[in-house]
Amino acid sequence: QVQLVESGGGLVQEGGSLRLSCAASGRTFSNYVVGWFRQAPRKEREFVAHITWSTGATSYANDVQGRFTISGDSAKNTVYLQMNNLKVEDTAVYYCAVRRLFSSNSVLSYNSWGQGTQVTVSS
Repeated sequence: QVQLVESGGGLVQEGGSLRLSCAASGRTFSNYVVGWFRQAPRKEREFVAHITWSTGATSYANDVQGRFTISGDSAKNTVYLQMNNLKVEDTAVYYCAVRRLFSSNSVLSYNSWGQGTQVTVSS
C-alpha cells in the first residue's frame, strides 16, 4: 500500500504560482499512475492531471492545460504539480492519488489518496 502526503498549498494572489508535492512512502511509484484532483466547496472532486510513472506520459484537464505541469522525481519518490497563472476558480483542496498501471481521469478508479492540501487564490 502506498501512503501519500501532499504539501505546498497556501494562499496566493490571482496570477501567482504554487508548487504542490506528493510524497510516497511504503512503495515507489513504479507501476503506478499518479493523479492530482481537487475539490472546491459544494462541488464534486474533479480530475486535474495525471502522470504515468513508467513512461512519463501526462494528461491535463482542459481548464488547467497550459497553466499546470505535473512531473515526477524518482530520487525523491515525489510527484509535483506546478501551478502558474492561478485563478480564483482554482481554489480547492488538492489531493494526490494513485492507481496501478493504466491511466484514468476517473476519481473512482484511484484507490489510495493523500489527506489533501488547501490552495486558496485571492482576487
